[in-house]
Amino acid sequence: MARSTMAKLAVFLLVLSASFAAAAQRADDADRPIVNPAIDPAAFLRVAGVALAERERHRVSEAEFVRMRREPRTVVLDARSKEKYDELHVEGALHLSFPDIAIESLAALLPDKDARILIYCNNNFRGAEGPFPKKLASASLNLSTFVALYDYGYRNVWELGPQIDVESTTIPLVRSEASSP
Repeated sequence: MARSTMAKLAVFLLVLSASFAAAAQRADDADRPIVNPAIDPAAFLRVAGVALAERERHRVSEAEFVRMRREPRTVVLDARSKEKYDELHVEGALHLSFPDIAIESLAALLPDKDARILIYCNNNFRGAEGPFPKKLASASLNLSTFVALYDYGYRNVWELGPQIDVESTTIPLVRSEASSP
């Protein structure tokens, strides 16, 4: 074999060997769990199971929602994006976008963990795709919001149950001043 062919073969074998070594290292790395103490999927699933069982007893009709929102120590919480909230929301609802739900933001907005909190989401309203775009039923913001609030220690959370047409609802809906034409 010519010297240049031998050199090319040696380089090829070196590259091939390095590729196998890298692949083996990736396989070894794949076997080791990536640990992040700030994320606990097992705890999330436990809490979600308990919270969702509680949620079934904490769903209210349109009439109950209207009545309850007027009572003392009751807060209506809208966890949709600020943009969708500004387009149309339940009158008097406080806004805290779901990604912003955290220890400090909840303590500032909802310091009384015993206060009644009413929640609703996109999937509760039809007839206004702009402010209330359709979501998969399994990805409804009601589910995530209820579980998150429950996990943070809020136990007096009530969810609007039915899907309601925005044109015929008795729940007062308003636009934010900033989004009014």
